Amino acid sequence: MEKRVLVVEDNELNLKLFCDLLRAHGFTVEPVKDGREVMDKARSFVPDLVIMDIQLPHISGLDLIEQIKKDADLKTIPIMAVTAYAGKGDEDRILSAGAEAYVSKPISVAKFIESVEGVLQP
Repeated sequence: MEKRVLVVEDNELNLKLFCDLLRAHGFTVEPVKDGREVMDKARSFVPDLVIMDIQLPHISGLDLIEQIKKDADLKTIPIMAVTAYAGKGDEDRILSAGAEAYVSKPISVAKFIESVEGVLQP
């Protein structure tokens, strides 16, 4: 069965890149550009993984990670943060919010897919 990935990214080019890469590797993808739609999309799409940009307009990806992890129906879904935040302490903050993995931008295609597959391993 194909794994389902919810991709939360406000940058059009990054969103297309992530979705194209995932589809090329056999994933079913649901793109989300507006962080305010994440909770509803996650409930309707029921992903196996959420890929979350941290710097979003309107709401922080960190806040969304925390909301997902506090939601009884969604809390078991793994989250991979993808962000340009690459400063000291940022990875710890992102993982502390509940993300299972962290990849910094600009991404390496191989590392991105490797991280996705690593998070989805039982």
